[in-house]
Amino acid sequence: MAGINKVIIVGRLGNNPELKTLSPGNMVATFSVATSESWVKDGQKQERTEWHRIVVWGKQAENCSKYLAKGRQVYIEGRLQTRQWEDQQGVKKYSTEIVANTVQFLGSNNEQSAGGNNNYNNNHSDDFQAQDFGPEPKFDTSEEIPF
Repeated sequence: MAGINKVIIVGRLGNNPELKTLSPGNMVATFSVATSESWVKDGQKQERTEWHRIVVWGKQAENCSKYLAKGRQVYIEGRLQTRQWEDQQGVKKYSTEIVANTVQFLGSNNEQSAGGNNNYNNNHSDDFQAQDFGPEPKFDTSEEIPF
């Protein structure tokens, strides 16, 4: 029996998408998304934030670069993928990311910090409460997609 590799997250962008053109018509966008969960333990509110690296290919990558910005809420559906490569010193590096096949822009245009338009209709509130997810993890530049 084959396995299932499916991920669904809803979170907020931690940075603006970075778009790279690998060849004419072949584009890739990368960005990070924060998801947060909270609970009460011993009467104290606890919270944990997870950061997810997102990779989007093709026309969808171009749309993400055009319409998404840091702080924007987004729905991502895709699969987990771990890449391995060696850096310049010969040390093996690993990066696990979500390769998105569905990206839906959530929230209102007012919520977007870099301007632009929504590319779909939604019924979400125009009220934007900025959430402090903590610092975005710093990624070594050698962790970029090795093309």
